[in-house]
Amino acid sequence: MHEVVTLATRIARADVPVLISGPSGAGKESIAEIIQANSERKARPFVRVNVGAIPDDLMESELFGAEAGAFTGSQKLRIGRFETADGGTLFLDEIGNLSAAGQMKLLRVLQSGEYERLGSSSTRRVDVRIISATNCDLGQAIQESRFREDLYFRLNVVELSVPPLADRPDDILPLAQQFLSEFGQGENAPGLSFSKEAEQALLRHSWPGNVRELRNAVQRGVLTRTRPVIEPADLGLRPRVVPAPAPSKNAASDQDDRVRLEEALTRARGVVADAATELGISRQALYRKMERLGIVLERRPKA
Repeated sequence: MHEVVTLATRIARADVPVLISGPSGAGKESIAEIIQANSERKARPFVRVNVGAIPDDLMESELFGAEAGAFTGSQKLRIGRFETADGGTLFLDEIGNLSAAGQMKLLRVLQSGEYERLGSSSTRRVDVRIISATNCDLGQAIQESRFREDLYFRLNVVELSVPPLADRPDDILPLAQQFLSEFGQGENAPGLSFSKEAEQALLRHSWPGNVRELRNAVQRGVLTRTRPVIEPADLGLRPRVVPAPAPSKNAASDQDDRVRLEEALTRARGVVADAATELGISRQALYRKMERLGIVLERRPKA
């Protein structure tokens, strides 16, 4: 994450489009905020929009605005997100879920900087920096014709990849302490803290929901605690279930694979992405192999 944040601050002033990839809840929006805060546009608007959640029939009016009477029920002028963000930054979250029609409309404004409000023939220009985020594999989506390649290259001048929280164990307790300070403000019993057992429970948890799940767990702990020290039961974490290794038809081959993967993970100090690069496979493929072979990764790989 130090490398991700360092790169984010380095490219912030370049004023180029940035694509932030990573699993849901990993902190992609926080990286976008860091870019904005370190850019030349930091004093200008920072507008967030989840484009994947906008229905097709509202996409145009939501992004580009609409004149009064442009569609049924439209009684007054609607200012679109591009116009609101003029001079600043527009953060397009879940860009991989954007419909084909939405992708086409977005591509046009990115190419020319021009758009029209719905119901208007007057062309407007806008100066907006685009930061987009996705939890999808856009390369795969392009191959399956679900995402436009020309739009991808417009959005992806620089890509920042945010790893899942499970790959960043050193982040868990500092983030938990930050959320504890946030949710503990105004409490009748000041000085909230985690017990040692709660800290260990936080470190052992696999965090499939990433930073968002951690935030929710800490908030639950603050609300359900019975004393200033938060215990594991207050956090409501589900027990970590490690799947049993699948039966293998070739035990000798599996053993060789196990040794090779464990050695790569050890050299990478438990960083799955680095181990996958060394092995010449994707991170997802390495996770699948680890699950099949029953390799459990904590600080070091072990069977």
